[in-house]
Order: sequence, then structure tokens, then C-alpha cells
Amino acid sequence: MTPATSANAVRRTLHKLLTLCSLLAAIGAANSAAAQGLLVDIRPDHSIRLPRPIPVPTPQPGSYKITGLEVDAKLTDQIARVQVSQTFKNTGGQLMEVAFVFPLPYDGAIDQLTLLVDGKEYQAKLLPADEARKTYEEIVRKNRDPALLEWLGQGMFKTSVFPIPPGAERTVTLRYSQLCRKSHGLTDFLFPLSTAKYTSQPVEKLRIRIAVDSQEPIHNVYSPTHTVKIERSDDKHAVVTFEANGVVPGQDFRLLYDTGEQSVGASVLSYRPKGDEDGYFLLLATPQIESADSQPVAKTVVFVVDRSGSMTGEKIEQAKGALKFVLSNLREGDLFNIVAYDSEIETFRPELQRLNDETRAAAIGFVGGLYAGGSTDIDSALRRGLGMLTDSSRPSYVIFLTDGLPTAGEMGETAIVNNAEESNHVRARLFAFGVGYDVNSRLLDKLARANFGESEYVRPTEDIEAAVSKLYRRIGAPVMTDVAIELFSKGVKPAEARLNRVYPKGPFDLFAGDQVVVVGRYSNPGTDDNVLRLTGSVNGKQQTFEFTTELAKHSSDDTNAFVAKLWATRRVGEIIDEMDLKGRNEELVKELVALATEHGILTPYTSFLADETSDVRAVPLNVTRAMSESVSLEDISGTSGVRQREAKGAFQKASQAPAADAASAPGLGGGGYFGGNVSYYDRMKDKQVAVDRIRQIGRKTFFQRGDRWVDSSVSEAEEKSAHKVERYSPEYFALVDRYGRHVAQYLAIDEPIVVKLDGQTYAW
Repeated sequence: MTPATSANAVRRTLHKLLTLCSLLAAIGAANSAAAQGLLVDIRPDHSIRLPRPIPVPTPQPGSYKITGLEVDAKLTDQIARVQVSQTFKNTGGQLMEVAFVFPLPYDGAIDQLTLLVDGKEYQAKLLPADEARKTYEEIVRKNRDPALLEWLGQGMFKTSVFPIPPGAERTVTLRYSQLCRKSHGLTDFLFPLSTAKYTSQPVEKLRIRIAVDSQEPIHNVYSPTHTVKIERSDDKHAVVTFEANGVVPGQDFRLLYDTGEQSVGASVLSYRPKGDEDGYFLLLATPQIESADSQPVAKTVVFVVDRSGSMTGEKIEQAKGALKFVLSNLREGDLFNIVAYDSEIETFRPELQRLNDETRAAAIGFVGGLYAGGSTDIDSALRRGLGMLTDSSRPSYVIFLTDGLPTAGEMGETAIVNNAEESNHVRARLFAFGVGYDVNSRLLDKLARANFGESEYVRPTEDIEAAVSKLYRRIGAPVMTDVAIELFSKGVKPAEARLNRVYPKGPFDLFAGDQVVVVGRYSNPGTDDNVLRLTGSVNGKQQTFEFTTELAKHSSDDTNAFVAKLWATRRVGEIIDEMDLKGRNEELVKELVALATEHGILTPYTSFLADETSDVRAVPLNVTRAMSESVSLEDISGTSGVRQREAKGAFQKASQAPAADAASAPGLGGGGYFGGNVSYYDRMKDKQVAVDRIRQIGRKTFFQRGDRWVDSSVSEAEEKSAHKVERYSPEYFALVDRYGRHVAQYLAIDEPIVVKLDGQTYAW
């Protein structure tokens, strides 16, 4: 084919394949930046499916991989200025004549778009949603590839055609500006990253950098999809970064942030997919970053450090480094003391000391003289440290460190916990650090839960000083303590029953530079008559903040579906914690199995649901099996005991709903290659394992049964009587019109599927 003929063919068929990648609609995410794109072979006589990262014996025609993807964006108030640089490599054996296509943002507010291929500017043409949809359907039918249906219903930009010879690379650079959507006080930036899962191999290098620049103080900065690094130079600027190598992105990148002048910023998102059940809410709360002349809240810190014989060598040196870090970062007006213990108890001073240059220097000298030797009297050490605390008007923190089991004094688990509780008269928060695998991890968890704190575990290869320093950086500057939340309607007495199963449980603290993510369930939704009230203590005085909020009566799309998944993740952690610390019972195990089935959240005790031989509908059998598997919680030490509690803590403190590592693709080192997969901690193999028989997509979880994927809510009878829909028929495409845009995600699944939509079961 000559270049001229090729160009004519392009003009005739460009209209057909414009829309190849409309990814923003898939999630119904209704907002921000869309630029991530796909390459489409535009020759009319070629029917080529999009590449997948599945190893094949020989290169396939039309196959390409993404070697690099870099995203830089600057968000100024609601305006996003984005540059995307994406490098494609032709991994097939033939010349590719391709167009680069990408979706129009949901609200269409995009301008100043420039697109370059290897530095040469190409024109981009816009197709409106109705015209783009026809093109989508034509391409899907032509290539017998349902993948594009994930983005059905969006407008589309496309470029003119350019060639990529076999083995050659092309770098596509896209620059554009866009108005981001703002909802419930949150500016919502979405980058359609998951289009990069259409690649023959994992993306070699992925980097995202978002700079937020606001005229008002920035409060919450939160990604519900990725674990990001957030740096704040002051209260009006933040830089958010995410980097990964060798990954197959399974979900889009989403960033939420809010601004305001209040000293505490709070925003609420809600999700209620079933109108006859309680909804789900997520609260983000962040105190304003303190100014240089503001007066910090004075606190008390007591360090209780293990110096028993097992701490000899590098451990004691790292512990001493952690002590020196805390001492160096205490503030004027703080009170402190150090309790060092083995079989005997030694304190820096008999009473709490006020921090000044003299006491700091003396304390550092005391730390330098510590050495390891003797047994481990945990009970006496904690009673001594907690007994020093008498002032309940100031926040108090106990940092407790041990690397072993109690071997002196009181050694009974229950007695040690009870004694610590009785000695804690000021509601001090106890942060327990278990070092290595010889600790009684259940004891540490009990101590932390009974004393309003958290437990952390430092693996043998990890640095004690780094772990303690990380915690102290977070809790070093309390702003508001004993924070409680309640929801009520204007003019009506607060009704706590409207919020239930809220996590974290009980009052929490807000720290400078920290952000609290609270999730829970709500009943009796309303609109602008709802008031969320935060109450807490600031320098010993009660303060109250109120925020008007809206709680959804019914959610027709999956924009905020992650809120339900995150709540279920935290709830799973709480269930395991109750089973661990208070004893297992059938009611808890039954709920654990139900959450695993509905939300695709696997644990070491429900991982059998991923077995080919398991039937998710056999609930009594699955509950019995989970009860049996959870016997492993009786392991209190060793690798199994510590890692189980580490995994439990990860559920309890999750800020994002768990997702499988998409880098672990079949044949590439692990489970699920296509996104939406599920992973769990395998205590026998001591690693996180991705499974490929379960997919969590939008609001639904699918289990593989034979050659098809079945919605977990579909009964055996419903599966047998499912209405058959011919794939690629008019009825097939009409399902999106009939049931909502979230259904497009299910249409995009390659394999046969059975799904329930509004009470009707379909199969295609």
C-alpha cells in the first residue's frame, strides 16, 4: 500500500475508529483529566484486538508495549494543566499504521490541546459522544474485542495516522488544560491510567507528579486509588507523586483535595448503591498546617524501651537512635521521661521532665549509657511508665518497644493488659513496636487496643529507628485530641444511631500535617439538612466544628464505589481483631465470609474462595472452613503470628481499598493481568498473592466458574434461568442505556459473563 493509498484509507476509516479509548466513563467518575491513550490500527482490512500482557510464543501483528509513561500536572484551583508523555514500541512483526485516540473528559471542559509524535505536531479531531459511540460499536464488532466498551458513551479526540515500523518506538506527548469537577467541596482530578493495561508487556516506567497550587489553604489531599507521596511546602501548595516500574495499571489515577479557611477541614463522600440498605460514607479531616508563630499543643511522651539480652548489638543501637530522634524533636513545654527495662526497671528521672536544653542533653547522655542484658519484665515497665502520667488535660503518648516475650515478673497475657489499663488514668495512647518475630504479637495488639493506640511490627531486616521516627513525625504535633463525630439534621437533636460501624472506632486525634480517613455506614440519608459535627480538645478546651453535608439517597453510578470497598476493608480488619483478641465465634466468621464474597476482600482465613473447587454459594461449608482456617490466629509469635497481625493491622488502617499488584501477571510472576483482581496474604508462603479467579469491578465481585465469570450475588437458580444476550447484538449494546453506565465495565470483560442488573440476570 502506497503512502497516498494509505492516507486515503485513513480518511475513509478514521471516522470508524476515533473513539478507541474513552476511558473516563468507565468509572462514571465524572470529572477531570483524560489524556492517556491507545494506538489503533486503522487499516479497514485488518481486524486486530488490543494487546494484552499475556506471554505468546511469537509476536502478534498490531502488538505494542508501553515502555514509559510520565504524567505532569499542575492544579490551580479547579484548572488542571497536564502534560503526558507516553512511549509506544511496536512489538509485532509488521508495520503499524495507527491513530492515537483518547477520551473527551466527562464534562467536556478541555482546551489548549496540543499533541506531538516524536516532536511533530499532529491535529486532533473531536467527536461528540453520539458519534463516538457509533465508532466504538463499529470497532468492537470489527475486531471482536469488547475492551473498548468499558468507555462507551464518551466523546473522543483522535489524531491523524502515523506509522510505527516493527521494533520502532514513537513518543506521544499531549498537553492540555481542563476544568476539573468540584463536588461536595472536593476538587476531583482523574487521570485515565488504566488504558495502559492494553500493552503486550508491563509498563517499564510509570511516573505521575501532580502539583496543587491554591489561593486558599489546602486541607485534605487524598487518592482513593493509589498510595501516593504527599509533600507540603506550606498550607497553599502540595506535590503528589506516584512511581512504579514493571506494572500493568488496573485502575485509573484519582486525586481529591479541598480548601478553606477553617482551622480544621473536613469533606464527606457518600455512596448508597441499594436504596433499602444503609449507605457508606468517607470523611477526610485535616487540621490546617500551623504557621511559624502559632503555639503548638504541649504533650507528654514516655519512651518504654527494651534493653534485655536479646537486644544486644544492632537492635539496641537502633533503639538508642530512635530515642535520640524523639528527644531531638520534642518541643519546648513538652514533658517526657525514659523507662529502660530488662529484669530491672531504670528511669531517666523519677518524675516527668520538662523539655529544655539541659534536660534534653542529660537525657541523650542517659541513652548513650544504655546496654542490653537480662530478662524481659514488660509488666513492671509499662506500669512504671503509665503511672507517671497524671494530667489528663494534655495529650500523652507512650512509645513501647520490645523484641521478645515477657520472661520476668508478671508473664500472663491477660494480667499484663489489665495492669496496663488500670495504670492508664489519663487516656494515654500506647504505640507498641514489636521487633523481630519472637514477640507475643497478640499481647502487643491487646495492649495497643486497650490503651487507645496502635501496634507496629519491625521485621528483622528493617530499621527500628526508621520505624519509630516515622511514627513520631506523624504524632509529634497534636492539634486536636479526642475528636468525635456525629451526624444530625438541622433543628433536630443529634441521633448517633444515624452513623454506625464507624472506623477508626472511638475518638481519634488530629495531628499537624496528618490526615484522618474515617469510614462508616449511615441511615436516613438527606440533602442539605445534614450537619456533620466534629468535637475535640485543643489545649485542654473543647472546640466544635460543623460542616453541612449531603448523603446520597441512591447512587446510580460507581463514582464513589471505592467508599464501600474501603469500609468493607476496615470492617474485615475489625472482625479479625475481635476474633483474635476476644475469641472466634460463628457470627463473626459468617460476616467475614459474606464480606469476602460481596467485596472480593480475601484474608488468610477466606483465601480458599479462590480455589477452583470452592463454591461461594455453599455458605455453611465456607463458614465452617473459615472457622477452621482461623485457628492459625492461635500463633502468637514467630513469622506466622507476627505477619497475621501485620496483615490485620493493614486492613484496619487502610486508606485505599486493596487491589492486586498488576505487575504480577500470569506468566510474569503472579496473578491477574487485567485489573480488578484480588490479592491476599498467604501466611504459609509469607507473601501477598494475587489470584486470577476473582475480579472486583465497580460495585460487583465476580467468581470464575468454568469458562465464565459469575456475579457473586447470582444464585444457582438465577444463573440457570439467566436471559441470554448475544454478544455484539443491538440488545447487548442497549444494556448500557437500560441499566446505567456502570454496566459498561461488565460488557468489557472478554470471557462469558453472568450478571444481575436491577433484579434481572443476564448472560452473554
